[in-house]
Amino acid sequence: MGSPKRLAERAEAGILNARQRIEALLDADSFHESGLFAVSRRPGMADKSPADGVVDGYGRIDGREVIVCAQDFTTLGSSSAINNSNKSMKMWQTAEKNGVPFVYLSECSGARIPDIMGAVGMGSVGEGFIFSRRRLVPWADAVLGMSFGGGTWVASVSDFVVMRKGAVMAVTSPRVNTVAISEQIDPEEMGGWRVQTEITGKADLAVDSDEDALQAIRDYLSYLPSNCEELPPTVAVPSGSGDDGNRILDLVPEERRRTYDVRKVIDLIADRGSMFPIKERFGRSLVTCFARIEGRTVGIIANNPMFKGGALDVDSCDKATSFITTCDSFNVPLIFLADVPGFLIGVEGEHKKVPGKIMNFMQALELTTVPVLSVVMRKSYGQAYINMGGGRSDEMACWFTADISFVDPAVAASIVTGLDPKAEPERFAAAVEEYSLGCSPYDLAGQYLAHDVIDPRDTRQWLARMLEAHQPRRTGGIGAHHMQSWPFTY
Repeated sequence: MGSPKRLAERAEAGILNARQRIEALLDADSFHESGLFAVSRRPGMADKSPADGVVDGYGRIDGREVIVCAQDFTTLGSSSAINNSNKSMKMWQTAEKNGVPFVYLSECSGARIPDIMGAVGMGSVGEGFIFSRRRLVPWADAVLGMSFGGGTWVASVSDFVVMRKGAVMAVTSPRVNTVAISEQIDPEEMGGWRVQTEITGKADLAVDSDEDALQAIRDYLSYLPSNCEELPPTVAVPSGSGDDGNRILDLVPEERRRTYDVRKVIDLIADRGSMFPIKERFGRSLVTCFARIEGRTVGIIANNPMFKGGALDVDSCDKATSFITTCDSFNVPLIFLADVPGFLIGVEGEHKKVPGKIMNFMQALELTTVPVLSVVMRKSYGQAYINMGGGRSDEMACWFTADISFVDPAVAASIVTGLDPKAEPERFAAAVEEYSLGCSPYDLAGQYLAHDVIDPRDTRQWLARMLEAHQPRRTGGIGAHHMQSWPFTY
C-alpha cells in the first residue's frame, strides 16, 4: 500500500484503508487476493505503485462467494491507469462469468496523468475497457472518499450505492473543473452525499462511517440471489412478525386527505425488522424498499402521503423504474401499495420530460416477468392508478376503504361545476356526492377489475397467500429478465 505516513493519517481520521475495508466487509479469513504483484506500466514507477492502487480478490459474505475491488487511495490516489483498470475489469468479468456478486469500494482521484496522456495511452485504455452492464449478478458500490472518473463510472452502473458522509462522487475533481472553467467549486456542492441522495438519486443510502457502509452492503446482498438464475435467499421468520396487524386501522386515517407514514404500514405488513429502504431521501412521495414476507424477499413500491400527499412526480417515476428493473433482473416479486392522488406535474415537471418518465415507469411494469401484486389502500386516481399496478398486476386487492376514479370526486366537482365550496357548500357537496358514485372497491371488483376486497388488517395474510399462488413453478421462479440491459436513469 502507500506510505506509512499516509496510512497513519487515515487511521488518525478514523477512515479505514483499502485492506481494512475488505476485512470489515468479508467473512473472517475468506479473502484471497488477485493481482498483488501488479504495478504501473510506466518505467520507474514499480516501487511507487504497489498493486497499482487497487486491491482485488475473492471472498465470502455470509458464506456466499463474492468478488471485491477496493481502491487504495494511499497509492497514487488509486488513479485509473492500464493495469489498475485491467485488474478491476477482469474481476467484474469473472463475477459475471461465475455468477457471484460484485462489490466495488470507490475512492479514486480520476485518470492517472501522465500514464494515459497521448494517443497510445488513451488508446490503450479505450481499447480494452468494457462499459457493458447486463445485470447478470448484483453490483454493490460504496463511495468512501473522493471518487472521480472510474470510481464514479462503476457507481453509476451499480444496483446499490452507499456513500459515507463526507465522500464525494463526480465525473472529475474540483481541481480539473477549476482549470477547465476558471471557477472555484465546492466538492460537496458538486457531488456530496446530500446531492447524490436527495437531488440526483445516484446514491441509495448515506451513512456516517466506513463500517456502516460496508455493513449496508452486506445487508443489501442478503436480499438478493448471487446471480439472475437463482432465487433470493429465504430466511427464518422473526418471532412476532404480523402480530401487530390490527394497528393498521390506527395508522391509516379513513379521511383521504389526512396524511400518515406508509413506512409504518410496511413495518406491520412485512416480517419484523426486514424493511430495507432504497433511495429513501430521493423522490420521497414514493417508498421503494426490500422486505420479507414469511421469510421471502419482496420488493415494495408504496405511495407515502407524508410527502406531496403521495403524488407521483419526475423523481418518483425514475425511482420506481430503477427499482422495478432491479427486482425483475434478480427474481424478486413486486408489491404495490397504492394511495395516490395522481401525478404532481406543473411547469417544472413538463420541463423535466415527465411524460417520458411516466411511460418509462409503465414500460418497466409491462416488461416485468416476476409476480406483481397490488393493493389499493385509500385512493388511486387517473394514470397513477395504472402506474401503481391497476390492471397490470397478477393479483389485485382493494381495502374496503378504497376509492378509485379518474380524479378525486371533489376535484371533479370543482372542474365541472365551477362552484366555490365556501360560497355554495350545499350545492358543492351534492356535486361531490354525484361524482363519488361508482368509485367503490366493490364497483371495481364487481367487474372483476379487482380480484378481492379485503380488511386492511388481513393485508399480510393476503400477500403471503398470493405470493405462494403466483410463484412461477414452471420456471422455478426465474423470470425472463427483459430489463437486464435497461439503461440506468441516474
